Amino acid sequence: MSTPVMIEADGLCKQFGSFLAVRDVTFSIPKGQVVAFLGPNGAGKSTTMKLLTGFMAPTRGEARIAGIDVQSDRIAAAERLGYLPENGPLYTDMTPLGLLQFFGSARGLSGARLRDRLDAVVEQCSLGSVAHKPIGKLSKGYRQRVSMAQAILHDPEVLILDEPTSGLDPNQIRGVRALIRELGQTKTVLVSTHILQEVEPISGRVLFIHDGKIVFDGAPAELAKQAGTLEDAFYKLTAQPV
Repeated sequence: MSTPVMIEADGLCKQFGSFLAVRDVTFSIPKGQVVAFLGPNGAGKSTTMKLLTGFMAPTRGEARIAGIDVQSDRIAAAERLGYLPENGPLYTDMTPLGLLQFFGSARGLSGARLRDRLDAVVEQCSLGSVAHKPIGKLSKGYRQRVSMAQAILHDPEVLILDEPTSGLDPNQIRGVRALIRELGQTKTVLVSTHILQEVEPISGRVLFIHDGKIVFDGAPAELAKQAGTLEDAFYKLTAQPV
């Protein structure tokens, strides 16, 4: 039996005026795979993720989550998807627990199911010590954990995480990496980053985007082999516009 495809981009293009931000991006990610979405700042990573999640409509092409077209049936796709945008908005006057209860109710969770999921994500994201403190008083690391908790609260099959370690210190980065590896045991995960050190510890596959176009799709070791190191490969792939 073939493994089902959980994330699929089919000829995705996004144009802003005369600027083509995403150019015919096509790839598929099967169930159970953790993929690093690598590229320099401004390459089109965040725009592609917004297209995949249905947050933004493509100029051309289609995006599917678990076989569901995110534009024609966005609610059904959202039920299968957890999305962590870069610098995701949080209600700073609320506590982490209050925020998670709010998002859980908005997603249709209630009663014992909601309590079980709250307990699970508070433990997974190590939020117990700050669960009742205002989010506005928390460090950036803890805010990122709150954002991660809301993304996995409804126990989705697919996770799309945009720069989840951005701005974190080394200890916080290690904690997020460990959580991503844990989640990758049961979920399909796409993680965007421009930090080379993030790639090998969390993923077995790299999608490299440059100038809005996929320029590499393969294993991290295969990418490094092209130029000797990941850093050299990164430079080589981004030295010229597509």
